[in-house]
Amino acid sequence: MSFQRILLVDDHEVVRLGLKSLLDRHTKFQVVAEAATGDDAFAKVEQYHPDVVVMDIRLPGGSGIEACEKIIEKYPDTRVIMLTSYAEDEMLFSAIRAGASGYILKQVGSNDLIDAIEAVGRGEALLDPAVTQRVFKEVRKAAREEEASAFTDLTDQEKHVLIHVSEGKTNREIAKILYLGEGTVRNYVSSILSKLDVHNRAEAAAYAVKHNLRNHLVHLTKD
Repeated sequence: MSFQRILLVDDHEVVRLGLKSLLDRHTKFQVVAEAATGDDAFAKVEQYHPDVVVMDIRLPGGSGIEACEKIIEKYPDTRVIMLTSYAEDEMLFSAIRAGASGYILKQVGSNDLIDAIEAVGRGEALLDPAVTQRVFKEVRKAAREEEASAFTDLTDQEKHVLIHVSEGKTNREIAKILYLGEGTVRNYVSSILSKLDVHNRAEAAAYAVKHNLRNHLVHLTKD
C-alpha cells in the first residue's frame, strides 16, 4: 500500500505529538521523523527523504521559511506545508516565495489538515481559506502596478488620447471628444508613439490593449 512519508517540524514537542497522533490514525501517512529546528529539519530531509514536510513557520535559530527555501533548493520534489498561528501577510508571501506548497493556520480542523497534506502530496498548492483573499488582493495590486508602469512616461491627457486611439478613433473625433484642437491631438499622438517606442497608431493601440490601459484609467480615476 502506498503512503505519504511525513516529516513533522515544530519546536514544541506537544504540538509534534498531537500532529503525529492525528496522522497515525490514517494508514495513508507514515511519520518518518520529527525535528525541532530548521537545521534539524534539513538534516532529517537528507536522511529520510519525506514526501511532505509539515513545518512551523517560527523556529528557534532560524525561521521555517529559511528552512523551507533550503530544503526546496536541494530537494525540489519535497513538498512543504507551513503551519502558523497567525495570518501575517509578510510571512505568507515569504513562504510562497520560499517554495512552500501549502500555508495553513494551526487553528485548522483535523480533517482539513489531513485533506491539505493529501493535496500537497499530490503536487497541488493549497492556502488556508483565511488567507486566500489576501493573496488575491496582493495579486490584483501587483497587476495594477504592472499596468501602471507600462504608462509611466505618458501624461494623463496622453493616456486619454491613447484610449481613444485604441478604439480606432481619428484625430478629428478625439479632438471633438476631448475638446482639443486637431493639431493638439496630432501632437499628442506623435508624443505617445515616441514615448512607447512604437511606429504607428495600430501598434500604439495594441500596446494599450495588451497593458490594460482602460483598467488603469479606471483605477486612476478612483484613486
